[in-house]
Amino acid sequence: MTTFLDTSALLALATDNLARATAIEAIADEFSGSGVIAASALALTEALPAIDRLTDEPILRSDLEDAVRLTWDHLHVVPVDQRCLDRAASLARTQPVRLTDAIHFAAAERMPGPIRFVTFDPPQIGVALGLGFDLISVEVSR
Repeated sequence: MTTFLDTSALLALATDNLARATAIEAIADEFSGSGVIAASALALTEALPAIDRLTDEPILRSDLEDAVRLTWDHLHVVPVDQRCLDRAASLARTQPVRLTDAIHFAAAERMPGPIRFVTFDPPQIGVALGLGFDLISVEVSR
């Protein structure tokens, strides 16, 4: 099984919020060696500037970045190459998603199934289910 993290799930692993426990539970089996934990190369690019929106405290920003990068070191990173971008463009034309979300979906589709897609971004939920992914999520207030 492949557990695929979008940016919200990657950030949830590093932050103290409602989604963290769900994200940790989602990846626990794979860390024991029974599966793959993956993310698109875009996830880190999105996560780092998002940290700056989570706190104004420089030391907390540094700690969050360290936590995200430490998690990143344990993930299978799916490249955002032309094949991924072409599929993302197709998804963005046929599904109600932002292009960045479509890139995550296109990357997830490249992994061996079944796919557990972890997201805490509400607009992604219906599309993930429509693409046939097993969904792991919780309602997170913003």
